[in-house]
Amino acid sequence: KWKSLYQIQRERKRVMRETCSKYKSNNRRIITPYHVSRIFVEDKYRVLYCEVPKAGCSNWKRVLMVLNGLASSTKDIQHNTVHYGNYLKRLDGFDHKGIYHRLNTYTKMLFIREPFEKLVSAFRDKFEHPNNYYHPVFGKAIISRYRVNATKEALRTGSGVQFKEFIQYLLDVHRPVGMDIHWDHVNRLCSPCLIDYDFVGKFESMEEDANFFLHLIGAPQNLTFPKFKDRHSNEERTTPKITQQYFAQLSPAQRQRSYDFYYMDYLMFNYSKP
Repeated sequence: KWKSLYQIQRERKRVMRETCSKYKSNNRRIITPYHVSRIFVEDKYRVLYCEVPKAGCSNWKRVLMVLNGLASSTKDIQHNTVHYGNYLKRLDGFDHKGIYHRLNTYTKMLFIREPFEKLVSAFRDKFEHPNNYYHPVFGKAIISRYRVNATKEALRTGSGVQFKEFIQYLLDVHRPVGMDIHWDHVNRLCSPCLIDYDFVGKFESMEEDANFFLHLIGAPQNLTFPKFKDRHSNEERTTPKITQQYFAQLSPAQRQRSYDFYYMDYLMFNYSKP
């Protein structure tokens, strides 16, 4: 079993490196604090984890907190503690020497997810539930720009953004509001062409990949990756089928452009075109 998992890792890293050398000329660029701003540090087991939202990141942070001795079990850690408690250090918080030392000696990992599925998961989480950041900041701007005859109420609250409008915003070169980590490219968040990751896990095979990784770093035997869904736990997880229902609302041209938008992520992480 371990042997086949090692094989899968080798293959994922090969595809990633080949894509980088084919499309990116910047392989030898200097790594700046910006490039490592999404990387979390766990010094005890010497792990660097690049956070990709909607690909198990809350549960990964829980695991890192347990490894670090900040909690005894992943079950005890609330969502807000994970994201707003500032218990975990980020790599950009260290000086140049500290950053390079860790990049050169720690186990660097990231977990990814099929790009369209990740996008739909983010949309459902941020726009289909009450949210006092995404509705006023993104929702208002999206509705006022892309909805013809928007009601005063919709313009005031920014609630009720439709998937089609969200995609218009995403594909608009003159976006009314900036990018957000929940729908940015993994390629941009984690700079995999600049940082040579040791381990590439996939959301689709999360349990197997996560527990293999924990085995590799010598984590305590009783620590396994949590299975629970962190937010809106009574709601079905975003599946390929649900993703398809959302993308069915778009025109073929919008679907194609959305694919082009995430083209590098599809290529680099070997996901087939939907």
